[in-house]
Amino acid sequence: MSAFLIWILWFVALVAVGLTLAYRRVDLKTSTLILGFALLACTLFSNSHWLWNLALWAVFGGLVSLNLPNFRREKITAPLLKIFKTILPSISSTERDALEAGTVWWDGELFSGQPDWSKLTAMPAPTLSTDEQAFLDGPTETLCAMLNDWQITHELADLPPEVWTYIKENGFFGMIIPRHYGGLEFSPYAVAMVLAKLASRSAVASSTVGVPNSLGPAELLLHYGTEAQKDHYLPRLASGDEIPCFALTAPRAGSDASAIPDSGIICKGEFNGEEIVGIRLNWDKRYITLAPIATVLGLAFKLYDPEHLIGDKDEYVITAGLIPTDTKGITIGRRHFPLNTPFQNGPTQGKDVFVPLDYIIGGPERAGQGWRMLMEQLAAGRAVVLPSNAMGGGKAAIYASGAYARIRKQFNLPISRFEGVGEVLARMAGETYIVTAAVSVTCAALCRGEKPAVPSAILKYHCTEMARHIANDAMDVHGGKGIMLGPENYLGRGYQAIPIAITVEGANILTRSLIIFGQGAIRCHPFVLKEMEAATDPDYERSLQEFDHQLFGHIGYAISNAARSFFLALTHARLSTVPHSGALSRYYQHINRYSAAFALASDVSMLTLGGELKRRESLSSRLGDVFSAMYLASMVLKHFDNQGCPEDDLPLVEWACRHLLYEAQEKLHVFLRNFPYRLVAGLLRLLIFPRGRMYFPPSDALGQQIVDLVTHPTEARERLCAGIYLTNEPGNPIGQLQAALEATEAASPLEDKLREAARSGVITASDPLGKIAQAVEAGVLTAEEAAGLVALDEQVMTLIAVDDFASTELAAGTP
Repeated sequence: MSAFLIWILWFVALVAVGLTLAYRRVDLKTSTLILGFALLACTLFSNSHWLWNLALWAVFGGLVSLNLPNFRREKITAPLLKIFKTILPSISSTERDALEAGTVWWDGELFSGQPDWSKLTAMPAPTLSTDEQAFLDGPTETLCAMLNDWQITHELADLPPEVWTYIKENGFFGMIIPRHYGGLEFSPYAVAMVLAKLASRSAVASSTVGVPNSLGPAELLLHYGTEAQKDHYLPRLASGDEIPCFALTAPRAGSDASAIPDSGIICKGEFNGEEIVGIRLNWDKRYITLAPIATVLGLAFKLYDPEHLIGDKDEYVITAGLIPTDTKGITIGRRHFPLNTPFQNGPTQGKDVFVPLDYIIGGPERAGQGWRMLMEQLAAGRAVVLPSNAMGGGKAAIYASGAYARIRKQFNLPISRFEGVGEVLARMAGETYIVTAAVSVTCAALCRGEKPAVPSAILKYHCTEMARHIANDAMDVHGGKGIMLGPENYLGRGYQAIPIAITVEGANILTRSLIIFGQGAIRCHPFVLKEMEAATDPDYERSLQEFDHQLFGHIGYAISNAARSFFLALTHARLSTVPHSGALSRYYQHINRYSAAFALASDVSMLTLGGELKRRESLSSRLGDVFSAMYLASMVLKHFDNQGCPEDDLPLVEWACRHLLYEAQEKLHVFLRNFPYRLVAGLLRLLIFPRGRMYFPPSDALGQQIVDLVTHPTEARERLCAGIYLTNEPGNPIGQLQAALEATEAASPLEDKLREAARSGVITASDPLGKIAQAVEAGVLTAEEAAGLVALDEQVMTLIAVDDFASTELAAGTP
């Protein structure tokens, strides 16, 4: 072997050692020692030219210098700190409040590039207490039975009076309020399950119950209210004696809620016959759920103190107050009409409304803390109400569509047998599984005290978007049955209501473009926020020392992610360590791979684009999509584990993971295609896709397995759709569809007899009832069997029937 070849082998070995150290994230000192020994061995045994050895030792000398703290800080860190301060993007106080709200949970692990799966797998599955399960089986089930969606949406444009009474008397408005205040004190998971069941029956009911148990007066009082405020309001809110709303959005400030023009001026005035120091409020709000009937109004406004009556500040920025709606100057009562979904929603105005200072939630000392309060509670609340409504609606849609596709025939075949319909059903079922997993596992984290701000944004965006896909697909499967409104239509109103969830709690475009990655890149990154905090520390020595520590941790992290991304892509992640073996182990490995690739792409983007990345919304959105796909795939795997790994559900789990990880791959690909610095994009592509794009979406065969699960009365179908309103009773088409599906399954042997008789020419009739009659005459069926098939035909025809009206009956409010 030639000397040159020997040296090449030694050089490759040195590189391999370095990459291994980076891959395994060995600390700087240990890595320096190991590389030093490796280089010494190379020098002694490789017979390489002394110039090569000198060059390698020079590089090693630079590495050694990084281990000298004083030298490193003076010669390297200090100049970089100066540069960093000049490119540091400006962060407003409201942005900082949003960044600091909530906690970092599994999202932080995914951003690390090397997720510690034990932190997820060790978390217990969510459970319901005895009281929570009893509430679901009792009052929630009863409330569902009381709901008639056509009556609510077309005839009354409201819930009936008896439903309002039942909701109040049974504590639906007080699910999050502690028992000692008269509430139910339910866990986030229990609240989600109640809302999901209601959403499977009526979007109006789920919205009405959801808002008081989400971001609103009760939640804010629980965490920030004075004891006097809690004692006064919480029992009344729990009993339904007070109806709350929270007014944030204004005509000139929608998604940019921090720009609200509504104001409160601290001044002296008369209240209840006495002169006091109070607040004179003026506001104009819209889109406020429960505002038309509210008795107590939560209000976000900007507080000013021009006379310095409570302190030295002129302005206290956004503040949250709680005001009885019978206070002079308040206007409520008018309603919006959101897409034929008439939950109580409307505008409210206030003109020179004078209230005491203690109407501020938390009292005067909480002046100016309203935005922080809202962001902290939204960090958790965003993961519950809208995602659980999406879950309930999605489950109802696939449960109904699976049964409908089995009982509805065209060309003498159930439409579920057509591949085009099957593709849609598989997509509906897979996305329903993703939504269910995301809600269930994230609620389990909430139950353990986490307030994961970024995952809650992921759930809000993706669950509502997937609900939109599911609703569209359900309409495609049902065709004319889905679009003809009337008492027999169980899809139309839900389909109409879908865009409502898309727009609230942060419009989905904004959530995807600015929050998921924009907030996650700083909040979840292991170093960026710490570097920013160190750079803004006014104590220079402390700032330099902390910045140095974080900067070199960040550099090691970036080098490690480059090595991990390349190696995992090169090996297709087959050597990656994961917590489970078996059929799903590969999906854990692929998440590991994309975690490293995502972390690398994020770091390079922030380094090269700096503050410009904040404005490059298309790029940051795609990185957010990759992040979301990894998070949701993790939730799918954990949910499957929580359910005891039922083998029948494997097709659903595999479809969901393949769909999500393919999405991650394609979003990374499009991100690189559009990255403005082409040389950097090429290097990233080499590290992320050294073998090209090797991941494929779910196969047709896998989709067909799912179709078989959801179009037959299987245990997997029941698990997928557990928790919705399924009672078989008049007025509940979903329960009736299930009964028809079971009857169709039971009648399959008889239908096989009919087909065989028709094929052999024993029966010649073309219509179903004629076939049955001829089969009896020919002795193919007994009279009893024929009667069963006739009854099934009548049952099916009733379910596929659509409503029609006299012209005079179509006016709203006509029973």
